[in-house]
Parts: sequence; C-alpha cells; structure tokens
Amino acid sequence: MAAVAACAALAAGCGIRSTSVPVDAGAAPSRMPCRTTSAESSVPPAGSVSMRVYLVCASQLATVERTVDIDDSRFRPLLVAQALLSQLQREPDSAERRAGFTTDVPTGLRVTEARKGDPDGTLRLSEQPDDLPAEALAQVVCSYAESESIGSGGSVLLGGPGNYAPRGYLCTSETKSLPGDVPTLGAVELS
Repeated sequence: MAAVAACAALAAGCGIRSTSVPVDAGAAPSRMPCRTTSAESSVPPAGSVSMRVYLVCASQLATVERTVDIDDSRFRPLLVAQALLSQLQREPDSAERRAGFTTDVPTGLRVTEARKGDPDGTLRLSEQPDDLPAEALAQVVCSYAESESIGSGGSVLLGGPGNYAPRGYLCTSETKSLPGDVPTLGAVELS
C-alpha cells in the first residue's frame, strides 16, 4: 500500500501541469549578482573619464563602469566609439568575473568613421554588424546608443566594411534582457 501511495505521489509531480504549447519563461534564474562596487565608488583620475559599457551577465546585458584615458578636449565621437569598443573587448577584471560578467565582442573588431554619403553619426565596423554574434552586437549597440557622444535617442547608426548602407540599431529593454534572441535588435532601414 505504501508503494502505491509513493508511486501516486511521484506521478503527481510537482503540481505543474504539462502543456503542448512551448513556453518561453525567459532566462533561468542566476545566483550571479551582476553588480560590482569597486569602480562605481571611485573617481576617475585626471586625464581620464568614466564610461558605462554593457557586458553579458546571467544571459542579460548589464552595465559596468570603466575608467578610460581620454582627455576631455579630445572627446570626439570616433574616439569615444574606439574607447568603448576597446573596453567591450577587454576581459572582465577579477571583481567583474566574480559578479558574473563576460564579454562576447571579438578582439579583432575595429570601428572607423562614416564614409562619404553616410548619414551624420554613422560608425563603420570592420565586420558587418549582422554577422557579429548576437550578444556582441547587443553589447556594441547598447554601449554606443546610450553614450551621449554617439547615440541618438537610444539608437546608433552602424555599417560594415562593404558597400551596404548603414542601419539604425535600437537598444531596447528586450535587447538588454534577451541579447541572444534579438539578432537584428530591431534594426530599421534608413530612408
């Protein structure tokens, strides 16, 4: 009798009914804090600035503060874009790794200014943006789009090395919460 009761309890499961409809419940919960305190509390030394970049943590994008050596007098959009890209390519330090941060941005990726005929504010990457891993593209787009020197209303204009026209990429809350599932990041063709 006890064996029958045990089998019945096992058959009942945990109280969650099965369904034939696939359910996307988002990223699995994580024990990673996705937060560091070392850089946030320090003031950048003279001749440098603090910049926010998006790294991957617990299958989402989260910001970290990085100190970059840029003189305020040379704070041009291309220099800011290059500095942000360099920070995105840098391996997380020990505090960031303990907090669960990683980066997917390839170390060989480069950024240059717009070509003749590109809309104002365009940045050209050394690879087609849509050919980058989804998380890497999300990191670049959100870091650039939320930079006051580069972004415009949560978007950024990116092109690649070919003759393709640049596209406007949006950094949305969906981009930040599911960077691997949003390969084009709501890209909009320019008119």
